[in-house]
Amino acid sequence: MRMLREFFPEFTELLESMDDLYMEKRSIDEKTYQFICFALSIRARSKPCVLKHFKGALETGATVKELSYILALVMREAAGADDCWTHDVIGDWKKIISGEIKCDCQV
Repeated sequence: MRMLREFFPEFTELLESMDDLYMEKRSIDEKTYQFICFALSIRARSKPCVLKHFKGALETGATVKELSYILALVMREAAGADDCWTHDVIGDWKKIISGEIKCDCQV
C-alpha cells in the first residue's frame, strides 16, 4: 500500500472510502468481523493482517482458544480445497504421462 499511497493516492483514497462505507453498513458484530478477517488473512498469507485481526479479535473478547479453532478450520478447509483442486488438475495423470494432455506453460 505504501507504493500505491505514493504513486496512486486516488486508488488508496477510494479503498479507504470503501472501508468506511462497509463499516457503516456492516450487519455483523465486531467479533464475527474480526474472526472472518483473521481467517481470510491466514488464507491470504498476510502477516500484517493476521496480526491486526488476531489482536482485534482479542480486543472484542475472543479467546486464544477460539482463534486457535479458526486457525485449525482455515488449515483444514485449505487442505481440502488444495487436495480437490490438485486432483482436478492431475486427475488424468495417465494421460499426462502418455502425452495425451499437454501443458501450455513455458518451462
